[in-house]
Amino acid sequence: MAEPEEERRQVPEGGEPERTPLDEESAWAELVAAYEKDPEPGTGSWPAAEDVPAADRDGKGEADREGGEGTADPSALPSAPDATRIVIHPVLSGPRDYELDEDEDEGHYEPPEPPPLPEADVTTKFAWLAAVGGPLLIFGFVLFQEPMPWWALTVGVGGFLGGFATLVTRMRPGGDEDDDLPGGGAVV
Repeated sequence: MAEPEEERRQVPEGGEPERTPLDEESAWAELVAAYEKDPEPGTGSWPAAEDVPAADRDGKGEADREGGEGTADPSALPSAPDATRIVIHPVLSGPRDYELDEDEDEGHYEPPEPPPLPEADVTTKFAWLAAVGGPLLIFGFVLFQEPMPWWALTVGVGGFLGGFATLVTRMRPGGDEDDDLPGGGAVV
């Protein structure tokens, strides 16, 4: 970009020429004023000198094809391609077009029946009933907007705490009964 004469200064011996600072306010005002304006019809969004001929886009310039130098005249270059043109490529098949052969059996895996749940003893059953039933009793009084008597609050809170404590104390420490030897090493 060529500098105007008034902005050019004498070059000091060891550096670049001194320049006057640009007027940022006027530059911003120009940008804001030109923001909403549409370009004139027939003009591209860049200068015509920067248009690339179709042959150069393919990798073969006019100089390569003719063996000579290319044209330097920007008016001889073809215009830019139309940016609003949409090219639709037909899709022959996609991932949703795949169909499985019905007679092809891939050895469908059916997992074995899981082992039955262990039977709980009476103490565990009552502990679960107290841990779940206590909060449900309090929730029932609140849901039906009944005044809560002292015995309902005592049974609800006490049942939850007692049932929870019973369930925690009856938990097994490991899960396997073969944990008798804590330093026994790996079992194969």
